[in-house]
Amino acid sequence: MAFGIVACSSDDSDGENNITNNFDRNKMLTNWADNLIIPSYQNFASKTNSLQTANTTFVNETNLENLTNLRAAWQDAYIAWQKVEMYDIGPARDVVLRSFVNTYPTNAENVNLLIESQNYNLADPNLNDEQGFPALDYLLFGIAESDTELVELYDNDANGDKYRQYLTDVVTRINSLGAQVLDDWQNAYRDVFVQNSGSSANSSTNRMANVFMEYYEVRFRNGKIGFPAGVYSGGDPQPNRVEAFYNKELSKSLALEALEAHKNFFNGNEFNENTSAESFANYLDFLDVIKNGDSLSSLINNQYEESITSINALDNSFYNQINTNNNGMLEVFESLQDNVVFLKSDMFSALSIALEFDSGDGD
Repeated sequence: MAFGIVACSSDDSDGENNITNNFDRNKMLTNWADNLIIPSYQNFASKTNSLQTANTTFVNETNLENLTNLRAAWQDAYIAWQKVEMYDIGPARDVVLRSFVNTYPTNAENVNLLIESQNYNLADPNLNDEQGFPALDYLLFGIAESDTELVELYDNDANGDKYRQYLTDVVTRINSLGAQVLDDWQNAYRDVFVQNSGSSANSSTNRMANVFMEYYEVRFRNGKIGFPAGVYSGGDPQPNRVEAFYNKELSKSLALEALEAHKNFFNGNEFNENTSAESFANYLDFLDVIKNGDSLSSLINNQYEESITSINALDNSFYNQINTNNNGMLEVFESLQDNVVFLKSDMFSALSIALEFDSGDGD
């Protein structure tokens, strides 16, 4: 059995770089753009439009039924967000979409101050953690002790108009940012992305590989699991850092959606379809990349499945999971870490892609 990474070819006389370049990156970029990225943003835009509609209904007729509908629309949009968050490239990076839409935990104290003062500009990058889905989590679930009190706060409180305005501004900003990114992808940026099919550090493949990996390691492994579980705080769990902290029931669903989306991108699976096309997985298979006797793509997919199984075993509420049995969270972290090695070390090396980000944790 051979140990380490081996890339084979029927004709490898030209060296690894030429083997790598013989793969049709243009087809892979086309699949990514047309069958994964743009459809995911279309879905996100549809869900945020529904969120804005539900919000308008709630602020115009503030009652428990419309609150329930608004919460459901928030949940649907937040789940849709998990399928686009990794695409921090081009238009999304230009508008700093990820930071504005999903910086958590939200700063609830500052949210209350902004509501009271009505003096804010949500385009200010210093207000990342006072907006987005985490701020809506607070505004819809955490701002009052009960649902009845929450409705009263928005409807009858002396400052109800201020609460309704802030809620509306946060929802509107999410919707407008998502629409802007989708519009850019559907127009000029799609062709720019697909045509940049070379193998330089600035090529679309290399840049996408880096944002794909950075998302997995920093935003997913660390953000959703590691920080709340206390991996980076000396073993002291921080359950207040879970995603959807105030909702308390959505964190596992968000994590599963995000990891499935990451796996689907690796395999080139078309959005909401059972078909796949050019991807990192068949790029590795094209090069016949073997590690310890197994194809690297299979090892990566098996590790995805192991991590999904580990997450499925957790409580629906990561907050409850951490407070009752944090070892389950730590086991998920270790499972995710195994794929960091396969993806960041092995895949990047096999595809001759330079790593251009620092996770900050030495991995």
